[in-house]
Amino acid sequence: MTDDRTPRPVARPQTRARSHPSAAVLRRRRIVAVSGAGAVVLAVALVTAFWWPGFAVPDPLPTPTQTVTAPVPTPTVSPAARGGEQTALTKALPDTVLAFAQQGIENLPAWQADNGAVESWTVTYADGAEADAASVVLQVGQWADADAATSFHAAQVKAAGATIKDGDVEVGGEVAGTYALVLTDDGAALWWRNGTVVLRALGTQEDVEAFYSAFPL
Repeated sequence: MTDDRTPRPVARPQTRARSHPSAAVLRRRRIVAVSGAGAVVLAVALVTAFWWPGFAVPDPLPTPTQTVTAPVPTPTVSPAARGGEQTALTKALPDTVLAFAQQGIENLPAWQADNGAVESWTVTYADGAEADAASVVLQVGQWADADAATSFHAAQVKAAGATIKDGDVEVGGEVAGTYALVLTDDGAALWWRNGTVVLRALGTQEDVEAFYSAFPL
């Protein structure tokens, strides 16, 4: 028996055409990918900042250095009144030096008769009126020329004993003389020469050094 049916053509499956994404789509994909990677990095940084000890903590700023300057001490007593005619030398002697106030000026004849000073004085400075108040006794004399003053100063320093400090006396950046600190049985003596003037301060070592540093001559 013959099959008279006409074979039907077999339909071939259709092949879909490949579509290529547009440039705009590619750009969007790249943006999404980059944004995603950035979000991951940010998340890691935040987690690390909160959980990793010391991470993301700025270094402390350096503490500025502060210089504390102690106030200059001032006298608690008034200077004594000056009697008689004042010379150029006595006028140059201050009434106050730090906490010390002048409590009396007396003539010092020994430096004149024995050592050729034109004039010489003993000035007592104290930081109070009480008998036990700290004090510095200043002896000061002036000579006719610097050579005579230098000779007297050198002889007195040599006779005083071993010096524990010495150096130049400068006035306006120029050397005007020298100073020397020596220890005594009851404290210290600081000798210095400024031109034709020779001075000696007697007291405790601390007081005479501070007195000398603040004295204007």
